[in-house]
Amino acid sequence: QVQLVESGGGLVQAGGSLRLSCAASGRTFSGNVMGWFRQAPGKEREFVAAIRRSGGSTYYTDSVKGRFIISRDNSKNTVYLQMNSLKPEDTAVYYCAAVFTKVYSGSYLPRYRYEYDAWGQGTQVTVSS
Repeated sequence: QVQLVESGGGLVQAGGSLRLSCAASGRTFSGNVMGWFRQAPGKEREFVAAIRRSGGSTYYTDSVKGRFIISRDNSKNTVYLQMNSLKPEDTAVYYCAAVFTKVYSGSYLPRYRYEYDAWGQGTQVTVSS
């Protein structure tokens, strides 16, 4: 099994930045794909970004393109989400997720909840206007 622990959330003003981290343990950090999702109050959990193990391929939801950057350091078993130009609508609990039961090749990166096998407990991000 994989254990995922997020950190780095907090309160920030609109236009500010935060970097989230997700530390993986309990299994070789060989997850083919790692992803970030978020869930705002009263809304469904939604996809934010995903990254392939090599780090050379990423995918973002349209609302964060150009503002968020996903990256990973396999030597530290950690995936990051750098969030810039934050907006109040980015306020949510952010979850890290991992795929390890299926290998995704080609250009497609998983972006639906059912495609991910393990989840962290989440970290709160609040953006004030």
